[in-house]
Amino acid sequence: MAKKVRNRREYQASVVIVGTGFSGLGTAIRLKQAGIDFIVLEKAESLGGTWRDNTYPGCACDVPSLMYSFSFEQNPDWSRMFAGQQEISDYLRHCADKYGVNEHIHYGVEFTGAEWDERAHTWRVSTADGTGYVGKALVSGIGALHLPSYPDLSGVEKFEGEVFHSADWNHDYDLEGKRVAVVGTGASAIQFVPQVAKEAARLHLFQRTPPWIQPKPDRPIPERLQRWFRRFPPLQRAARAVVYWTLELRSVAVIQQPKLQRISEKLAKYYIRRTVEDPRVREAVTPDYSMGCKRILLSSDYYPALNKPNVDLRTSGISEVRERSVITGDGEEHPVDAIIYGTGFHVTDAFDHLEIVGRDGRKLRDAWQHGMEAHLGMTVSGFPNLFFLLGPNTGLGHNSVVFMIESQINYVMSCLRPLVRGDIAQLDVRQSVQDEFNRGIQSELGESVWSTGGCQSWYLDANGVNRTVWPGFSWKYWLRTRKADPADYEIEAA
Repeated sequence: MAKKVRNRREYQASVVIVGTGFSGLGTAIRLKQAGIDFIVLEKAESLGGTWRDNTYPGCACDVPSLMYSFSFEQNPDWSRMFAGQQEISDYLRHCADKYGVNEHIHYGVEFTGAEWDERAHTWRVSTADGTGYVGKALVSGIGALHLPSYPDLSGVEKFEGEVFHSADWNHDYDLEGKRVAVVGTGASAIQFVPQVAKEAARLHLFQRTPPWIQPKPDRPIPERLQRWFRRFPPLQRAARAVVYWTLELRSVAVIQQPKLQRISEKLAKYYIRRTVEDPRVREAVTPDYSMGCKRILLSSDYYPALNKPNVDLRTSGISEVRERSVITGDGEEHPVDAIIYGTGFHVTDAFDHLEIVGRDGRKLRDAWQHGMEAHLGMTVSGFPNLFFLLGPNTGLGHNSVVFMIESQINYVMSCLRPLVRGDIAQLDVRQSVQDEFNRGIQSELGESVWSTGGCQSWYLDANGVNRTVWPGFSWKYWLRTRKADPADYEIEAA
């Protein structure tokens, strides 16, 4: 258990973890099983990360349920092929309860930064309320989808109606009969727009770039199949394997052979022609870039929602917001009672607001001033004993990130064991190793559809470099992360 230092607002543990999403909880569970003392810091009053915060109507996963869970704690009771927000949130709470990690979580503690103590070989963690935490190692489970991104709309501060982001949904505001403006048509918007359209008197949807959308093959999982999964766990593991390898094949078209996407593009365009009634809207929602350049979205009710008489799609942009209306680029005024942002999150700059200081006073934001990068997406030279989960270039565009998270946790555990045993005091990835790794993946990414598909996306940073996605099969990442190679690190003995 963590120890509180007498007469000081400070706690000590071997490992300090930040965040209680899949990354933080997965690490906590493995540490608990290994008998290693740890603390988990959570800024909110409950656990769950992304799946706690995003409660907008229609919120659900776009990865099949069988793959969106820990391999060691598979859930035979998923009600649908694609789980909704509440089910995933419940699953995470179940995992925390079953594996006894709740007692290690410090709720309402916002992580603001950390500084490496070279003499003591520890990280001194700072928080918003001034409470300090000290650990031999620091594990970031912050993730990329926790800081909402807001567009810069002229005059929005004068708007007298309701304004909120999809990640901070105001459930107390009744949309029934209201005139609603939705800004953005990304992954969140295509889920909540059909729901809002059922209630709003008028829905003005402002689109900048249309996404590629495929029908979502979602359906209830029969109770008899759930019973079989409960009785014969190997059957569920086999089903999970089939889903995994089916999803893995998608990366061939995205990375190795982008031309194969043309088949999917034709099917997606046929889906548009078959579903969207208005020719003007059909043209507006048909992308002019290669499929896969942006995140491919799944929905079977978004296009039908655009056919509703109370839904108005606009593509001329927003030039101004007034007290009770939105003015579009073509000069038209649209009276609205509420504005909802479906504009995603800060991803490539998600750590800029944190004060993380490594060896010789080097700040993480300075190390990443030309773009965030890490060895295997986890360790950064000059920042010993610091590990990022779902760090740079470890996101996926074709499979479940939970698989990547588990691979990373295995790697991190191979580093933590000798640290906690006292065999070593610190390990710091060599700059040359980090550079070589990132040259390799950027070379691969340069040939991918994310770089050649003709679009701008949140996968790319301000310099147009992909700092987000892993460029290949996830099983190759698993092979590379089974265990840390000591030769990759400068290691100091205890």
